Amino acid sequence: MSAHAPSSALVENYHDRTASERHLPQHIVFWDETLRDGEQMPGVHFSTREKMQIAELLSDMGVSVINAGIPVVSAEEAKTVSAVAHAGFKAKILAAGRTVMGDVEAVIQSGASHIAIFVAASNVHLQYKLRMTQDEVVAASVACVRRAHEAGLHVAFVTEDTVRAPLDFVERLYLAATEAGADRLVVSDTVGIMTPLTFRWFLREFHRRVKPKDWSVHCHNDLGLAVANTLTALEEGVNAPHTCVNGLGERAGNTSFEELVMDLETLYGVRTGIRTERLYELSQLVEGLAGVPLPPNKALVGYNSFAHEAGIHSHGVLRHTLTYEPLQPEVIGRHRLFVLGKHTGRAALIEKLKERHVSATDEQVTQLLERVKREGEGEGKQDVNELVRTYRAHFVNPGIKDAEFWELVKASGIPVPDAPFTNSSPPSGAKTVDPSPHKGARS
Repeated sequence: MSAHAPSSALVENYHDRTASERHLPQHIVFWDETLRDGEQMPGVHFSTREKMQIAELLSDMGVSVINAGIPVVSAEEAKTVSAVAHAGFKAKILAAGRTVMGDVEAVIQSGASHIAIFVAASNVHLQYKLRMTQDEVVAASVACVRRAHEAGLHVAFVTEDTVRAPLDFVERLYLAATEAGADRLVVSDTVGIMTPLTFRWFLREFHRRVKPKDWSVHCHNDLGLAVANTLTALEEGVNAPHTCVNGLGERAGNTSFEELVMDLETLYGVRTGIRTERLYELSQLVEGLAGVPLPPNKALVGYNSFAHEAGIHSHGVLRHTLTYEPLQPEVIGRHRLFVLGKHTGRAALIEKLKERHVSATDEQVTQLLERVKREGEGEGKQDVNELVRTYRAHFVNPGIKDAEFWELVKASGIPVPDAPFTNSSPPSGAKTVDPSPHKGARS
């Protein structure tokens, strides 16, 4: 075939052209954070039974490591982590703690085989949150890593805000943690400010300086780049990506488990070992237990991900699914849906009639189509508006409501003056700085 001959392929796959630029690890360790960072999403709480349900399904699907939580948070959390750790799941059960000896001891007592020891690394965290010097952070990290290592735990050392910390300090801290016995090193983009190109540079620099043998990334989705940045990390040889089912997590969430898995399977041709046909089942379970409804347009697991209404799209999919779908919905345990409404075309109507083996003339189909379109355009929005109002009322102020909180304050014997209260402003004394390189500090 000549260089200018037309291709016989239905679609071109240009990912093959960049395969040589990717340095994927031989084995990917999926480290799921749904039960820890996912639960830290405002308003989300998992009971012991619920954590067990999620952990069991994650383990059965092939997830390697499950973070069950932070035992020192509460007595109930300690019991839950212990229950998950002793449940006999195939996945390794990890528990997390700060660089505080009491946190490490709580993880040791929980029975978890893995520990994630975390501490902040950026100057803003050290100065305003920890109020510790770099020397103090290194000393606390070394002591805690050494204790966990001596207790026989697999130790992951994590820094918050790694990508906004001075690289010389990052190098010093991680080398010290490695020397103390850390098995896996975790780089975090805690506020989701990396771009794939900059993250690639940072990870290469980190690797040049620290030379990790087993490393991991924890990416947040504040600017919508968590999955893209995690894929970039995998391309650089990072072997243990952190994920959360449905992208749950603090603020805008974390790297979406289902998106990362299917990106690797579909775009990279990687056999992840994850039972992808259960991804939608997992998503639905977590949606129900977390009480966080999925956006209809959420990739892969959103209710519209395999739904078609527009006539052109429906007609194309009915002729060949590759026209408007990158993968078959059954691969993740879903089914295709044709929605009838304002944008419906003839092809979708004819397909719908086939469900009951109904045949119709062209004229009848035309009349039916006009009726469907009128019905779709004339639908009232009262139900939808009420749904949005209810949704906003719940998530604008999740968790314990203000009135409930002040009742708890009074019940605790604390005098409360009669004054209006708002939680819409930053705490008194908090500093606010615009990080944009194009703007100065906010007034």
